[in-house]
Amino acid sequence: MHKDPHATAAALLPLVGGPANVTSVAHCVTRLRLGLADRSRVDDTALRAVPGVLGVVEDAGSYQVVLGPGRVARVTEAFETLLGAGTGGEAPEASGAPAGDDTAARLARRGAELKARQKRRAATPLRTALRRVANVFVPLIPALIGCGIVAGVGGLLTNLGLLPGLTPALTAVSSAFMALIAVFVGVNTAKEFGGTPVLGGAVAAVVVYPGVAKVTAFGVALAPGQGGVLGALAAALLGTYVEKWCRARFPGTLDVLLTPTLTVLVSGLVTLYVLMYAAGAVATAVGTAATWLLTTTGVLAGLVLGGLFLPLVMLGLHQALIPLHTTLIEQQGHTVLLPVLAMAGAGQVGAAVAVYVRLRHDTSLRTTIRSALPAGLLGVGEPLIYGVSLPLGRPFLTACAGGAAGGAFVGLFAMLGTDVGATAIGPSGWALFPLLAGGAGWAATAAVYGGGLLTGYLTGFAATYFFGLGDHVRAVRAGGETGAVCDPEHHEPRPADRPGPRPAPPR
Repeated sequence: MHKDPHATAAALLPLVGGPANVTSVAHCVTRLRLGLADRSRVDDTALRAVPGVLGVVEDAGSYQVVLGPGRVARVTEAFETLLGAGTGGEAPEASGAPAGDDTAARLARRGAELKARQKRRAATPLRTALRRVANVFVPLIPALIGCGIVAGVGGLLTNLGLLPGLTPALTAVSSAFMALIAVFVGVNTAKEFGGTPVLGGAVAAVVVYPGVAKVTAFGVALAPGQGGVLGALAAALLGTYVEKWCRARFPGTLDVLLTPTLTVLVSGLVTLYVLMYAAGAVATAVGTAATWLLTTTGVLAGLVLGGLFLPLVMLGLHQALIPLHTTLIEQQGHTVLLPVLAMAGAGQVGAAVAVYVRLRHDTSLRTTIRSALPAGLLGVGEPLIYGVSLPLGRPFLTACAGGAAGGAFVGLFAMLGTDVGATAIGPSGWALFPLLAGGAGWAATAAVYGGGLLTGYLTGFAATYFFGLGDHVRAVRAGGETGAVCDPEHHEPRPADRPGPRPAPPR
């Protein structure tokens, strides 16, 4: 089942309440994101026990199953196939299957209710807004990764003086998407906020249209692309509200003609005379602030950003940083924030290796680490977060310490004049090396970035090895070959509940 995405999807569907309980299906790099009609019909404990599931996360309006990179796309496809076929049945409890001990089941349901109530309280307007903005940009990540890697290959060939006839073609391929990214942002914004996607794209296209150079706003001629993705986001959002206002007031015959016309006209004019200028000022401020932050307070900024990024990933809020990264890439050619934030993944890897070394009797946990470590080295930290450090408790904090140390290292060199940037977003860890850029040249930039990764690895390992596993090591040793681990919520030894073969008891 662990290798077969169809078997995994078939196991997941009844545990989330069956097809009738699923209202939407999507996925990001590592998570299957589900909209559910009735949260109470989900069996969290059974879901976590499905082979291949690294954890579950609840966000406002979304139930997320962490499956890891690559695998999540295949499982999502199989899951959608099952939904289309109307199969999957009901959750075991709903269908009358034995639920185990009544008291334990009642306590589990109570715990799930309390957790859901906590999540609802945490769904503040700010967090909800950030999540919706993230939903606009997450679908763009595959194109950003692909174009960024092509751009990196083109830059490498240019620096080496190889294939000069090919590099202009690579530049065209890698730059075309970035030149029109405002249109895609507009389409996704309208889709996310309930408007017509093509109207959102039409309004956002104003931002990148070359003819805007003939328009003057606030006494200054506009430049094509001014405001970038922030301007496109604001334009499409305005267009969505104008469209909804029109549709609520015009009858059917007039709606067909007047609604799209007024949406494009009103939103387009406001975009030209207000939003592009304002968004351009904000984008400039973002670039100036990011540069000042690292060149002036680099060590402190790196310490804070590297140390806090894993909690943002855990909450799913790291996707809200995509507009900032994209804005910096549009303005400066690279984002200086991503390499600093990538140090969090290095701390996570170091912590996972320390867990692997110390908990040598926990065979199922070591199997999980071996499976998730390659993704962690490439900067995808969620499998290690939800499969290893977060369930254990303290290793998550020591992983954050490793990220803080790596971030401080990169920030120190930014203060000394060697800035480290990335020409695209998406890849991280070792996968970011081909995309590195900086004023000191690729070699110096790569050396600083590599030094930051090494610092994160070593600090995360040492902090976890010496301070992150005291109770867990004692619990495992007490459990012997059974692989007992300590439950961080109850602080007492419990059998390891991760799936996988267990060694036979000694005869």
